[in-house]
Amino acid sequence: MIIERDVQNQIILTLSPSIDSFGLQRIINYAKYLDATANSKAKQADVDKLADEVNATWWENNRSCFIK
Repeated sequence: MIIERDVQNQIILTLSPSIDSFGLQRIINYAKYLDATANSKAKQADVDKLADEVNATWWENNRSCFIK
């Protein structure tokens, strides 16, 4: 593995082709999350509350698909 920065200050990551694609996708998703939230001022408690609300709404809308 090689990690370097280019002249535009971007990080270049070179990996072996033997890397598991599932694990690599998880790393990419995490890197996207870090990039998307880098300037966020949200508090974790607020994020958790929003996630709970979304999950509760989703469950109410989809409950009948799982419980007959």
